[in-house]
Amino acid sequence: MSGVTSELGAAPLDRTLAEPLWSQLLGDLRRRLRGGAFADAFPGELALVAEYGVSRHTVREALRRLRDEGTVVAARGRAPRLADPVEIEQPLGALYSLFASVEATGLRQRSVVRTLDVRADGVVATRLGLEESTPLVYLERLRLAGSSPLAVDRVWLPESLAAPLLDVDFTHTALYDEYAERCGVRLSGGEEHIRAVVPVESERELLGIPTGIAAFSIERLGKVGLRGVEWRHTLVRGDRFAVTAQFSARSGYRFGPADGS
Repeated sequence: MSGVTSELGAAPLDRTLAEPLWSQLLGDLRRRLRGGAFADAFPGELALVAEYGVSRHTVREALRRLRDEGTVVAARGRAPRLADPVEIEQPLGALYSLFASVEATGLRQRSVVRTLDVRADGVVATRLGLEESTPLVYLERLRLAGSSPLAVDRVWLPESLAAPLLDVDFTHTALYDEYAERCGVRLSGGEEHIRAVVPVESERELLGIPTGIAAFSIERLGKVGLRGVEWRHTLVRGDRFAVTAQFSARSGYRFGPADGS
């Protein structure tokens, strides 16, 4: 294949590369899905064979990966279609786990680690009750549910506690699990502030959301007893995330139990 394609059109696959054609096809289908292609209908196998000029086996392997991610639904003898977006629910008042909540829906939670280093941040250190110059482990991740971006997560932890986390691959693991196992730090509670915001253009592009979709801005101070051990800011897609609470006339609101993240 050759020539220039539109933003949502098929991109040429390069047969001179070591990367298999099915992997190139998978990457291009993901790109087009992020851009809003196939909103009316997802193409069938034969349509993709013709559009990309590849074998049916190549198309089937790419579609199998999309099915495993929960992006596409396909049954034997029926054309593939886009899966309905899964909404991630979190209980108010709980020390919840975004990692666990995503995987509980049947989707694989994966992260793209954008930054993992040590730095000083006077504002964050003060929020943690530390001296402004205190070194902090900083972790920034793009969190994905299946193949779709869900949240941008930024976390600051005291280096004196969290230094062992600098060696962790956070592609597919929960921060709180690693914090407990490697550092002996188990959060017991904290404070959280949630508000609706309008993402800026760079945030919309990173999260793959169109103009007009709001996001939740979540700030969390995680504690062990009275000691601050985590400051976190998460920007999560408003069309994929919901907060819930239970209430009764007698006791008012009742929040969920604590969990990990």
